[in-house]
Amino acid sequence: MPAVTQMIYDMGLQDYLNGVTFECPAVALAEKQVAVRYKLEGQTLTSEEINTIFSRTKAEGGTLYYVDETVLEQIAPEIIFTQDVCDVCQIDTECVATSAYKLPHIPELISITPNSLEDVFDNALTIANALGKEEVGINYVKTLKERTYNIIDLQRAKRIQPKSVLLLEWIDPLFNCGHWIPHQIAYAGGIDLLSHPSGDSIVISWDNIVKYDPEVLIIAPCGYDIKRTVKDMRFLEKRPEWSDLKAVKSNRVFISDFDMFTQSSAGTLVNGIECLSAMIHPEFYKAPEHLASKFLNYKDALVFDS
Repeated sequence: MPAVTQMIYDMGLQDYLNGVTFECPAVALAEKQVAVRYKLEGQTLTSEEINTIFSRTKAEGGTLYYVDETVLEQIAPEIIFTQDVCDVCQIDTECVATSAYKLPHIPELISITPNSLEDVFDNALTIANALGKEEVGINYVKTLKERTYNIIDLQRAKRIQPKSVLLLEWIDPLFNCGHWIPHQIAYAGGIDLLSHPSGDSIVISWDNIVKYDPEVLIIAPCGYDIKRTVKDMRFLEKRPEWSDLKAVKSNRVFISDFDMFTQSSAGTLVNGIECLSAMIHPEFYKAPEHLASKFLNYKDALVFDS
């Protein structure tokens, strides 16, 4: 689970980590063995193609992820962190257990399966506790929460009114945002009335988006960075009424790296809140310099792609 790997590194506990997935942070891929693989690694597919392949595989009872059992046996882990949030994005506990139970010494399986932003903070504590570093986890979460409180304090002091927001987790088909992302938006001074707080993201209709007509539109497809997302923006641009949307006309459409939203590591989600604040209320907030490249205005992104 990339989010767990990220939090382990954030807390400085990477010496305890031996195996990662194919999609974990680059620093981990350079240092650790890859124990979970993806059957579509290295392929460049559109949003529609990916959705079709996943839907067909799921309908057939299959999975696109698998454990490299040779690597797993070499690692001989005492603990495996798994997830059951989404079987589209990563391997789930059931698949991991099938391989783990073949080991001479069966490891402890700990499912990190958050629904809300508070769950993600609790997950960090769970990870730290499992590694015998409870105090490290407490300090990590405390620091992150202080960053979110600073944003809320400014909203209160400036009496900032929330703006209507839509964040899309996928472009073709259109998926709203779910789980912890609506909570991130709320912390940043927005409200997404088409979202699904603490629940799965679901397909939504273009008609509903047009009727909602949000003030701010954020495109952050799961697993995509800005450059990759720009290539699929044609699926939105060709839709009727695209140019008539309030966010498009006012130049309030943004494209963002996925890891600040659909990767449920506590630190990256707080990064996301800080960047959301700058996207939703630029007159009051500015993203930290080290996060400035994590999102782009849609028009700037088109120049970036060219």
